[in-house]
Amino acid sequence: KSAIEAEQLRSEKLASQYQSLKDQLNPHFLFNSLNALSNLVYEDADRSVAFIQKLSKIYRYVLEVQQEELVELDRELEFAQNYLELQKIRFEENLNFNIDLSDCKGCYLPPLSLQLLLENAIKHNIASQENPLFISILQKGEELWVSNTFQPKSSQNEPSTGVGLENIRSRYRILSDRMPEIFQSEHEFLVKLPLLKVNS
Repeated sequence: KSAIEAEQLRSEKLASQYQSLKDQLNPHFLFNSLNALSNLVYEDADRSVAFIQKLSKIYRYVLEVQQEELVELDRELEFAQNYLELQKIRFEENLNFNIDLSDCKGCYLPPLSLQLLLENAIKHNIASQENPLFISILQKGEELWVSNTFQPKSSQNEPSTGVGLENIRSRYRILSDRMPEIFQSEHEFLVKLPLLKVNS
């Protein structure tokens, strides 16, 4: 009986930790999107309207997955596509991306993992006419490789909160014994996300 109670307490503690990690995402995502929109409003009213329309679709997904521990890879990739198209409204030809996967049936990710990685890539790297930012999402076996050209901004206008990568690591730690791997070279920043399976 005491062993069962201990396991229940452990499960409740992990569930509570996981929920608090997910709670970080919602305000984090909204804050950064509104920040981007406030800059865009002064530049171009039409693009601002397109940005708001795309943002509402994206935020609907954020609310839908709020209570889920894992989401299907194809749903997360559809979200990533919408998110990157939203950023294209803002950056135009200064940002390019490619999404390539073979078979994603039965593969899962912690919700909004991709959004955090994409947001980090855009926030911390130069995306200009001279140095366009390229982002790639590629399935390699049981991993999803998310990479971007590594061209860090010399001065950070927006200081890093550190929420992104640590949030992803912490959620994987709770859900799996497989952990994301992070690689940085002179020209590329790469994160390998394990694709998780759900036991039926």
